[in-house]
Amino acid sequence: MHEMSIAASMLEAVRAESARHNAHVLAVGVKIGELSGLDSESLRFCFDALVQDTDLAPLSLEIERLPWRNRCRRCARDFAVEEYRTACPRCGSAETELASGKELEFAYMEIAET
Repeated sequence: MHEMSIAASMLEAVRAESARHNAHVLAVGVKIGELSGLDSESLRFCFDALVQDTDLAPLSLEIERLPWRNRCRRCARDFAVEEYRTACPRCGSAETELASGKELEFAYMEIAET
């Protein structure tokens, strides 16, 4: 379960930023792509377990799921891939490439100045 190590790394970053700004972090936001291989609920569980009964509590984790999107090499259209249909819906070309969906992005931290 690599979600635990990802949650631990996120909390290390939170502690570093908290110390750097002399502030309490209230919330952390991440963006997770549909193809990233991460289970959002497992990540949330691990995050909450690591935060519980620490000085970081009640830190919350906000997760934004990013859809699988491809880009057509022929007509340059970006489109959402549904039901594994990767051909371009505009021109029908099978020449498409991944545009997004593999992300794991630490998007933001909401902090309260102390």
